[in-house]
Amino acid sequence: MDDIEQKIKLVVEVSGCPCYAPGDEVIFDGPLLDKDNSGNFCMMALSAMFPFVYAARKGVITDAPLQCPDCEEKVVFRIKKA
Repeated sequence: MDDIEQKIKLVVEVSGCPCYAPGDEVIFDGPLLDKDNSGNFCMMALSAMFPFVYAARKGVITDAPLQCPDCEEKVVFRIKKA
């Protein structure tokens, strides 16, 4: 992998969704989802978060809140370097 590629994690900060609890993490190791060290990650959240995860992997975003647009229940992830 490139030296530029970074390990990124999404941490759930706020959740009204039954799929997530605050503190849950989803970890990306470069372009791969680290399944062994990640919690659940629904496909709607993945589709909304992917552009930001990609930008974070390239070092463009370093720390930002992101909200899943799928449900009425509020789910806020924080994107960080892992």
